[in-house]
Amino acid sequence: MQIRRKNKIINRTYLALGSNLKNPLHQIFSALQNLSDIADSYITDISRLYYTPPYGPVYQPDFLNAVVAMDTHLHPEDFLNQTQSIEKKQGRLRQSYCWGPRTLDVDIMLWGNQTIKTSRLIVPHHDMHNRAFMLIPLLDIAPSLFLPNGKNIFEILNSLDKSVVNSIIASSFDLKKEFFLLNNY
Repeated sequence: MQIRRKNKIINRTYLALGSNLKNPLHQIFSALQNLSDIADSYITDISRLYYTPPYGPVYQPDFLNAVVAMDTHLHPEDFLNQTQSIEKKQGRLRQSYCWGPRTLDVDIMLWGNQTIKTSRLIVPHHDMHNRAFMLIPLLDIAPSLFLPNGKNIFEILNSLDKSVVNSIIASSFDLKKEFFLLNNY
């Protein structure tokens, strides 16, 4: 989605959040606080929380995952700079190998209906179509969303193993409610 207001374009972006180190719930909640501080950007929705086994070959604790919808006036790479700054602020160390443990991972999954390919950013996220832990929370907040290639996320999910993604619905902690109440949204 792209909207023009007062000569400024507003893009809807979807971010995947993940953490499996140093109190993942605290890391996700802190990420939401930090994301809400990005200039000219606003959180519009937050998925439920999900526990998932790690993706890839590295032995590590399970991840806590969520997806956030945001509207922003920023350019995609400026927004990426902000999200990487948040990761670093929360103790993220970039490893030379993929899929390692981390305090916080913020991935830009979608940027409106755009396809972006630069040396630093690929949108839609290059592997989201293989990651139920990204698509299930996305489905929570955008059930009728179509990817830029015309595919519906629900259709893509039908080909993935969803059994490894466990919602923590039974928890008395509602991330969206807590965040929006605390921040007077």
